Amino acid sequence: MQAFRNCGLCASGSLLKGRTDFLVARRNMAILRLSAACVQLLKDKANVFCRSPVHRRLLRLPEVARSNRVAFSLASSLCAVPFTQQVENLSHESLIRRASCLVTDSANTYLSQTTLALLDALTQYAKALHTLIALQKRYITSIGKLTPAEEDSIWQVIIGQRVEVSDRLEECKRFESNWMNAINICELSADAAYNSGAEHACTATKTNLQVAQCKVEELRKISKAAEKKLAETKAEEIQRMAEYASSIDIHDLEDIPEAYLRED
Repeated sequence: MQAFRNCGLCASGSLLKGRTDFLVARRNMAILRLSAACVQLLKDKANVFCRSPVHRRLLRLPEVARSNRVAFSLASSLCAVPFTQQVENLSHESLIRRASCLVTDSANTYLSQTTLALLDALTQYAKALHTLIALQKRYITSIGKLTPAEEDSIWQVIIGQRVEVSDRLEECKRFESNWMNAINICELSADAAYNSGAEHACTATKTNLQVAQCKVEELRKISKAAEKKLAETKAEEIQRMAEYASSIDIHDLEDIPEAYLRED
């Protein structure tokens, strides 16, 4: 009897286990069917989205978004730098070296702007000098051949050009003062960069100094040559006026315009 009961219990257990396995299998099949339905739904939604105007607009997003994504990735990478390395880069020597590099950058910018201004001023000054030389040479060749009205007109132009030359010269002096300050600042910043260990910044600054000085010196030579030529033209004008005065009667000197006798 006991054996019969044990066999009955075993049979019941096997039946119960089989029924349980069957239910688990049905549940798994239901889950698989639900998953397949979800996947199909997602595919349908994706196809509809790809054909929609919104998807086409998204495809035409500007390259800025892509660059921002790269920048964000780079920022994330920088944030991932170990803290110990950042502490090492914030030493006093490193901070002084970085500061000296910033000083040299600012000094080079100041030098560049002042050099450009001075070169332009020297160029305009040289042009004004050559224009004045041409006017005075034209006047010298026409001495004694013009009417008083024509002479007055020519002298008005010459006087106006002399004012222009004077203004350009003052402009050169003003910009040259700024340029000399920039030269001194660059020299000091180069020394500071060298002492702090920023040899590259020091070398670059000294190179910029040499280039700026060479450019300014070239235009200075051109201006000096024009000034010398203008002085020679004035001397020629004085000689020509003396010859003209000696060739006419003393009583006719009163008819000579006052502009003839000016020594500018």
